[in-house]
Amino acid sequence: MRRATKLDKLRWLIVYSTDVIQLASLIGYYDLYVRWQLGVPMPVLVTGAVLLLTFNVLATRPFRVAMRGGSRPTAILAVTGVLSLLLAVIGLMWAMPTWLATLAPFVRRRTAVVLSVASVVAFNLYVGLLSGFVPALVLAQALLTAISVGGVLINLWLWRVAKEAHEGQEARSRLAVSEERLRFARDLNSLLGQSLTDIAARTENASRTLPTDARAAAEEMFAVRDQARRSLREVRSVVQSYRAVDLDEMLSSVRAVLEAADVRCTVHAETGTLSPEARTLLAAVVREGATNVLKHSKAERCTITIEDGVLEMSNDGLSGPVSEPAPNGLAGLAQRVRAAGGTLEASPTHEGRYLLRAAVPA
Repeated sequence: MRRATKLDKLRWLIVYSTDVIQLASLIGYYDLYVRWQLGVPMPVLVTGAVLLLTFNVLATRPFRVAMRGGSRPTAILAVTGVLSLLLAVIGLMWAMPTWLATLAPFVRRRTAVVLSVASVVAFNLYVGLLSGFVPALVLAQALLTAISVGGVLINLWLWRVAKEAHEGQEARSRLAVSEERLRFARDLNSLLGQSLTDIAARTENASRTLPTDARAAAEEMFAVRDQARRSLREVRSVVQSYRAVDLDEMLSSVRAVLEAADVRCTVHAETGTLSPEARTLLAAVVREGATNVLKHSKAERCTITIEDGVLEMSNDGLSGPVSEPAPNGLAGLAQRVRAAGGTLEASPTHEGRYLLRAAVPA
């Protein structure tokens, strides 16, 4: 099951807060109760309750469509609009602000404002003709309309800003990876370009001198061999440097990523005396351990300690039986650690935590 991200949680918060705004029309049920106490005929009350209930069920749908960027749900907007008009005919204005709020994401802001003002004026003229002008009703409808329409538009704007920020963060991450690949490609091109050019020139020279001076051609080919070996050593050195990961940077990055995923992370690490090989191995273990915490657990707390070349990374997200580690995950890392003279173990503890322990020669 995919772990909920911060963007998911923000989406839920915006959706449910919008539902609260739109369910302001539930005041209409209290209005119907008051009318029942005043002796309004039961058929009118039942009709109003059924219409209002149908309206409430349909009114929460359009905003979800707007958040997904879907097309305007014309049928739902039309039905809820008719229901709000029918409720207004029997004197219930509580559905009108909610309907305007459901419509607002799909029309221009100016149109939403004009319709809001027109609804307040039209309904109060209608009520005034029937039973006289009521200033409190004007104020209540205007305030509820402003809160409903404004709240929905603000929530939709917040969602778009959050989504753009999230997409921008992902784009920056992809750009950083692309830039690193380009840098590595430039380094290899710079390193191998001249070497391969020299090898090609020496080989061509040897092919020309071979018919007349086999000894000189052999010496030239020995030089080509030495040049190829030097180039191979240089390439291996560049690749090893490229793959090496700084342990302190990895610990800082993992802590930030885990806390961004709402996993409280505590780090106690003594890394100053570790050799470069040990630092690289432990950095790889920390990275793989953090990946497992995010993908395969529901952890709320994670602790990372490093002392005398021993790494212990534990979390409280253990749930269900533990499967065998994947060959390209911890199992592959265990082989690398054993090849370097160390050990790597991962298993649940008696306290209900999951412990990843790696020991490497310091």
